[in-house]
Amino acid sequence: MIRDITVGQYYPADSVLHRLDPRTKIFGTLLFIISLFLFHSVPGYILAGVFLGVVIALSKIPVKFIFKGLKAIFVILLFTAFFNMIFTPGEVVFKVWVIKVTKEGLILAGRMAVRLVFLVIGSSLMTLTTTPNQLTDGLERSLRPLNKIHVPVHEISMMMSIALRFIPILLEETDKIMKAQIARGADFEKGNIIQKAKNMIPLLVPLFISAFRRANDLAMAMEARCYHGGDQRTQMKPLKYHRRDAAAYIIILVYFAAAVLSRVFGI
Repeated sequence: MIRDITVGQYYPADSVLHRLDPRTKIFGTLLFIISLFLFHSVPGYILAGVFLGVVIALSKIPVKFIFKGLKAIFVILLFTAFFNMIFTPGEVVFKVWVIKVTKEGLILAGRMAVRLVFLVIGSSLMTLTTTPNQLTDGLERSLRPLNKIHVPVHEISMMMSIALRFIPILLEETDKIMKAQIARGADFEKGNIIQKAKNMIPLLVPLFISAFRRANDLAMAMEARCYHGGDQRTQMKPLKYHRRDAAAYIIILVYFAAAVLSRVFGI
């Protein structure tokens, strides 16, 4: 399960999506997430699915690798669908003891499940095709107007980049600790929920210690190199828009316009 988390990882490949400017991908991901909450019909979700499928094909990332990340949200998906089915008022489809499943609840659960799956895949595609450095530069350039109201844009972008970079590192560290604990006789699978939670203590303590140690080492390394943020910092690879970015913006805006029209006309 730990290795199935793909958010925050970078998958190297030679594709059009990898060569796009990170600002284009950030803007496109944001509009795609907004569009998921505009759709309320099957044709709308089909449009979102087709758009997402085309983007996956252009990324040249194996579909199996992308869908592997959905295993990590399977439990959240089940809980979300279950609570939507039993707590949404409407026409009762069937009843088990005091639990009533309504028709409206089933429809809402289906919508939420599709939205959550598309949201995770769309967000994963942005991080899979963008290095942490590119993502930091893209966020900083996109949020630069906020500097006028004294928002620390560079520091916020750097923190987000470090957080994303630490995800695969911590996952790898968790996997190593789990294997070490299993070799010493630990069992993370047997028992009820309470017992499983107790079994996680030998895993969480060394993981937190390792995370704090890595954070401290990173802070010391940045201080030793006299790192400081701000507008005076230059970039080794300045961001520049190309024709492919203009084409991507047009495609994204056309897709988002279709999503807005589908909401307005109830398609």
